[in-house]
Amino acid sequence: MSRRLVSLTLDTLEDLPRSCRRCVYWELDPVSAERACAAGDPGLEKEAWVSQTLLEWGSCGKLVYVDGMPAGYVMYAPPAYVPRSMAFPTSPVSADAALLTTAHVVPAFADGGLGRMLVQGVARDLTKRGIKAIEAFGDAKFGDDADDPNRACLAPADFFLSVGFKTVRPHPRYPRLRLELRTALSWKSDVEYALEKLLGSMSPETLLRPVRPAPATRSTS
Repeated sequence: MSRRLVSLTLDTLEDLPRSCRRCVYWELDPVSAERACAAGDPGLEKEAWVSQTLLEWGSCGKLVYVDGMPAGYVMYAPPAYVPRSMAFPTSPVSADAALLTTAHVVPAFADGGLGRMLVQGVARDLTKRGIKAIEAFGDAKFGDDADDPNRACLAPADFFLSVGFKTVRPHPRYPRLRLELRTALSWKSDVEYALEKLLGSMSPETLLRPVRPAPATRSTS
């Protein structure tokens, strides 16, 4: 199977599951989110948030495709762009971290390493931008309450722990977890990043210029 990781854009936004495409749980404060849902089209608010974040801050999500099919996604941003981040008992997010809000892998593609692949993609992106860590609010009781309307907006705390996050503020339901980016990238990823920087520093002319043979020298008797 071929796997491809891409950044979230206004075009790839349409590949999110419908429930997430129309969800503004993270993007708006609780009161504004209720108003948007009551108005009937929270998808417009979602698109506006993604557009603004892309313009002002940059990439704020990753999607992974397996054989061309959307198989999972993550979304992230500075806490200042995520009003809901202040509503948790373990708030606030650390000043040196970006907040990973939502992480999801389609059940048919679970247990294939896609979650780790998505988190590493975020880590590479944020490392290049000088950010030191990723933090997230995990759900320690994920799946226990089937009637909770927000259960799909949070990822299990166990997922974050399984991909290298550590608990920095415990809570029986919503622990805050942290991943230091200097430890997030595997050796292979570090090499890929170094190679990417090396190739990026070369001009196309340098990359494509053929190697000329050294001129022959005449021997002296």
